Amino acid sequence: MTESPENGAIKIIEIMGLSTESYEAALDEAVDKAAESINGITSLEVTRQTATVRDGKVVRYEISAKLSFVVR
Repeated sequence: MTESPENGAIKIIEIMGLSTESYEAALDEAVDKAAESINGITSLEVTRQTATVRDGKVVRYEISAKLSFVVR
């Protein structure tokens, strides 16, 4: 990730990450996918964690997050 600029602007968007493995993997998925089309990501704030449960077992971990990046 890049450092925040001393002057300029930072844009914040909301994204979700999904994984069948863990919350950490869901966070990694969110950042990896966002980085494919967004340059200059500076931070990610997880705002919510949820999970899908079937037959008493967690089958999908979900995170909602605010992602920040430098506006060029």
